[in-house]
Amino acid sequence: MSNGTTSAGLRLAFGILSVIPVRVDRVDRPVAGRAMACAPLVGLVLGGLAGGVLALAAWSGTGALTAAALAVATLALLTRGLHLDGLADTADGLGSAKPAPDALRIMKASDIGPFGVLSLLFLVLIETGALLRLQHQGSGSAAAALVFAAVTGRAALSIACRPGVPSARPDGLGALVAGTVGRGVLLAWSLLLLAAAALYGVVQGPAEGARALGAALAGLAAGALLLRHTTRRFGGITGDVLGAVVETTGCVVLVVVSTG
Repeated sequence: MSNGTTSAGLRLAFGILSVIPVRVDRVDRPVAGRAMACAPLVGLVLGGLAGGVLALAAWSGTGALTAAALAVATLALLTRGLHLDGLADTADGLGSAKPAPDALRIMKASDIGPFGVLSLLFLVLIETGALLRLQHQGSGSAAAALVFAAVTGRAALSIACRPGVPSARPDGLGALVAGTVGRGVLLAWSLLLLAAAALYGVVQGPAEGARALGAALAGLAAGALLLRHTTRRFGGITGDVLGAVVETTGCVVLVVVSTG
């Protein structure tokens, strides 16, 4: 893969997955594949910004609940609500109990149904509650957990684009990125997540490091289960499914990390 493709892929990753203004000159499958491979880097930046908001809010005396809510809101704003929208649309598609073509049409509609509303409500409440609990260990711990969850969620996005996972539609984001991320990239991100959990353990203590590793495994397992179910239900991935995988994985990571 050329350096030009890698650079274009990194820019496309930030262009698709964040509000950070970047210049995107090329969009094709090789570049889209590199973008999905770079997705955890986007999570690192966005998680760091949201974690910074949490730490700053806590330091300024807003209170732990407000700080947690501001962090969750910041992450949503930094992604244009893209993954949350995907979660809501996927919930509506799954909840409709209709055949795949009809469910896909429901997901593509601009409105949001009751399953989508409930999924967003519960996710935001759960993540805010987890960050609230994590702040008992200090705002720094909560911010670090948020970064770790954001990176792991985007690693799940890379995994969802591995070879063998089809697209549910002949067009759209799913068709552009399905099967584009090689197994070598996935192995590299797995090792980096392991290193991140070890670093978390160095800073917070061995027990917290083990919990972070368990959280990553639990989050990725939840994302994999959702991916498997939606692939069977819809016939493949869509952009909405990818967003749902990101949000589900990140939420599970926060919940498990906060159980200590």
